[in-house]
Amino acid sequence: MRRLGITSLLLPLALGLASGEPGEEPKFAERPPEHSELVDEDEDFARPKQTYAFNPVQATKELKVGNYYFKKGSYAAAASRYLEATRWDDNFADAFWRLAITHERLKNPREAIDAYTRYLALDPTGKKSREAQRRVERMEQSLGTLPLAAGGDRPGDAK
Repeated sequence: MRRLGITSLLLPLALGLASGEPGEEPKFAERPPEHSELVDEDEDFARPKQTYAFNPVQATKELKVGNYYFKKGSYAAAASRYLEATRWDDNFADAFWRLAITHERLKNPREAIDAYTRYLALDPTGKKSREAQRRVERMEQSLGTLPLAAGGDRPGDAK
């Protein structure tokens, strides 16, 4: 007769394989119902999009994380966090300022212009407003989107 060790007796119990009757075939334990409700991790596309509500605390957290990435030189990650900050608080002028600076570093002038424009709309008399205006003008000139220079010689101007 074969002697059974304690592990050979306890293992089937722990796995839910023991049936109650000595001669019966072991039964597998059923999965708990919560397992059937889990979504496969590969099915991210099935999850609903993030909805944003005004949350200045979360916006500040995103800004701080963005600052961390910016200092490390991970400008794409920083831009992503700054964008998140603007979604949590769409009146967060500092987040738009930092987003614009980051887009400049990433060589995305159109996105930088958009962010500077939003910053100027939120804080037209702020400390950085002149600098923002200069940067917008410089980028627009480099893109060739500014109207003709200062003489008022714009198309459609009457002389």
